[in-house]
Amino acid sequence: MSIKRTHKRKKVSRMHGRNMGTHGWGSRKKHKKSGHRGGTGMAGTGKRGDSKITLVTKLYGNTYFGKQGITSRKTKRDTRQRINIEQIEKNLEKYGKKTSKGWEINLEKYKILGKGEVNEKLIIKALEASKSAIEKVKKAGGEIFLKKEKIKDEEE
Repeated sequence: MSIKRTHKRKKVSRMHGRNMGTHGWGSRKKHKKSGHRGGTGMAGTGKRGDSKITLVTKLYGNTYFGKQGITSRKTKRDTRQRINIEQIEKNLEKYGKKTSKGWEINLEKYKILGKGEVNEKLIIKALEASKSAIEKVKKAGGEIFLKKEKIKDEEE
């Protein structure tokens, strides 16, 4: 009859007999201090840590290497929302409602850009608008009311 072992002894307690000071690490000099162990976790995945590059890119994606995070105050990203006349024209029901005057559209947080053609009479409330957008809307009989009084020359 064989007895199954329910508790396996740890390597330290199994390997402390005669001539056994290495515990499975080869020679004694290989396992003296932490310098031989190479660090923990993702330690050593620097510029020349080629062996872990594929592992790192699979686990962390492409955000592990290179610079991330804070940029200087001068280089803030332009977060203004923009929309082209073309998109407004395609989705009139989504952006506005039909009245006796024409389509009333409220896009107060947007800058209106002039890509596309205008076939409907549009009355738009917007933050900003390009010159070409204003011209196209006026040509179709509509109007753009701006929150900011500045009219940009260039389209962004």
